[in-house]
Amino acid sequence: MSRSQTRPERLRREMRVTGVLAFPVVAGLLSAMGMNVVDAVIAGRHGPLTLASVAMGTAVWSVVVLVLIGVLMAVPPFVAQLNGRQRRAEIGALFRQALWLALVLGLVLMVLVRQGGLLLDVMGVAEEVRPGAVAFLHGISWGAPALAMFFCFRYLSEGVSWTVPTMVMGVAGLLALLPIGYALAFGLWGAPELGAAGLGYATAIVLWGQALGFAAYLARARRYADLGLFERFDPPRWPPIRDLLRVGLPMGVMVFMEGSLFVATALVIGRLGTTAIAAHQIALNVASVAFMVPLGVAMATTVRVGHAVGAGDAPAVRWAAASGYSIAVLAQVVSATIMVAGGTWIATLYTNDTQVVALAGTLLLFAAAFQLVDGVQAMSAGALRGLKDARIPMLLAGVSYWAVGMPVGVWLSLGLDWGAQGMWTGLIVGLSVAAVLLSVRFVRLARNPPGIPAVA
Repeated sequence: MSRSQTRPERLRREMRVTGVLAFPVVAGLLSAMGMNVVDAVIAGRHGPLTLASVAMGTAVWSVVVLVLIGVLMAVPPFVAQLNGRQRRAEIGALFRQALWLALVLGLVLMVLVRQGGLLLDVMGVAEEVRPGAVAFLHGISWGAPALAMFFCFRYLSEGVSWTVPTMVMGVAGLLALLPIGYALAFGLWGAPELGAAGLGYATAIVLWGQALGFAAYLARARRYADLGLFERFDPPRWPPIRDLLRVGLPMGVMVFMEGSLFVATALVIGRLGTTAIAAHQIALNVASVAFMVPLGVAMATTVRVGHAVGAGDAPAVRWAAASGYSIAVLAQVVSATIMVAGGTWIATLYTNDTQVVALAGTLLLFAAAFQLVDGVQAMSAGALRGLKDARIPMLLAGVSYWAVGMPVGVWLSLGLDWGAQGMWTGLIVGLSVAAVLLSVRFVRLARNPPGIPAVA
């Protein structure tokens, strides 16, 4: 830092750099989340039962998304550190092995999603909801391999600090889903009326379009020409895949720990009937949209921290994190304010059912209460990923979400008969504990970042 530059000035500069990198990521994430919103809105207009079915199907599908995001999140720090060390020639070979990993994960998860009805039965989801949820899962399962490859393409691009394609592909997918989903759900323009199943098939079609579009862009854009991404065919090689899994599996478990808390919450609420399920889906949609901002900032911070580690610049690690925390906190304060002031009105955009609207408005007050801690835990996790620190954060996440948050939620919801509000209280508790533990972990490591020789 220049002597003439004050700390506030440096922080503002760092926030601008992080913001420029994060904005397309956030836009892409919002577009991807917007696909869930589009599914929910179309389903809600089709009827409360369709909305409840899509809600339960989305809960199971979210497990697939979480596993893919978590495991493949190993790609950005590996790529960013190679980029920071000026070893770009090695990125192509790493990418091809990551693509093999993504393809296998996608195929395995496609098969598992088609068995999602078993999970709905075990969790005791309302009987009238299950057929539509299973139909939705069968349709969307065809998109699992495409989604896996899309994440691999996206994380490669973000690792070299080029995030615009994430935004472009996300927006394109969102725009395509609206007419395709509406046509297949309601039976327009010669298509059959498939309801929840139609929304599943429509989402799968869009996912394949996004994956193929991103692959074509990577193959033809000059920005990636020196990486040699598709210059030759490489068979699977265990050593690089093992290295990716060594970092990616703990990351995947950590992301799964948090996301599955929300999934389990949805499945527990699934025992409470159609109104509770529909209201929960609306509130979760809104909260998830708000979460895309700190998540996108966290992903940008992963890249910036990884690049700083690769360059051997310990102060840059700390400044990159500080800028990310600042942006995330500001964003979450804004989102909490919107939820408190306009929660009921937002719910009316999804459905005209007065009971669903009233309960959704109440749940959005609970969502507002965990906005700040949710942003902090997301940022801490992103900064730790940049350091390739995965195992301890995984354990901390497990304690926070499953040893604290879930038991509290189940006890309040079913034991004290608080209903959906009890499960959302458990979310607040679990996320708060995670925010404290993960931020303390990063602060300790940032003093002497791993991968950077300590200065005597």
